[in-house]
Amino acid sequence: MTNREEQRKGRETAVNAQAAKTAEAAQAVEAAQAAKTIQAAFREKAVAVTGLSKSYSGKKVIENLNLTIRTGQIYGLLGANGAGKSTAVECILGTRRADSGEVRILGLDPVTERRHLFEQVGVQFQEASYPDRIKVRELCEETACLYEKTADYRDLLRQFKLEDKADSMLSQLSGGQKQRLFIILALIPGPRVVFLDELTTGLDTKSRREVWKCLLEMKDKGLSICLVSHFMDEVEMLCDQIGILRDGMFVFEGTVKEAVDNSPYSNLEDAYLWWTQEEENR
Repeated sequence: MTNREEQRKGRETAVNAQAAKTAEAAQAVEAAQAAKTIQAAFREKAVAVTGLSKSYSGKKVIENLNLTIRTGQIYGLLGANGAGKSTAVECILGTRRADSGEVRILGLDPVTERRHLFEQVGVQFQEASYPDRIKVRELCEETACLYEKTADYRDLLRQFKLEDKADSMLSQLSGGQKQRLFIILALIPGPRVVFLDELTTGLDTKSRREVWKCLLEMKDKGLSICLVSHFMDEVEMLCDQIGILRDGMFVFEGTVKEAVDNSPYSNLEDAYLWWTQEEENR
């Protein structure tokens, strides 16, 4: 082999090696971008539920439930009494074991990774049991002690118009004031996801609107909310997406507008009754 041939072969080898390196680098960049895309899509899902089912004594209470709540979204879970809403929320939170299905909150399993989720999820239930003789301030401080990082409960009391009740006993609060306090307790951990059950029960019109305003402001900051409600005006005001349960299964999932447009009616209340068949059962 002549020197010229050796030089040509050497150049070809170098070019091929460089091409291989370039291809490998391109593949690595492509893989990294794909991973980032997947991670971004995953992060967008604050709550992801797939195939969730639960039975009691052989009776299906929820069946093959699928739902997604995205970051900064308010999701309304609707349905008649006994439709499976409470059981669905309990199974999503991991406080009740589902028979089958998969749940992820912020990418974590609420059953096996509860400790990691504890600081990031707030829960307010319609009926909460606390001692009547405890002061509002004391209850807020005791709740805050459970978490490493918290929102300032004093700011929340001001935000929800309860700052003048800080030294009042729980027994001295009206039903609406208690309801606002229970929302505050759910928000004290500074959660990324919060579950609210009939949040404005007992509130007058002005107080309801003030609560809605607070929640919309928190949503704009990235808070994800799962809202169980029977109040259609509340659902219309707050919810980006809704799911309507009947006998443990979704009969509709989408926007409020889609729920109305896909029914024979022109307003959400009538559309809801049509989807749930409550009107027929009266």
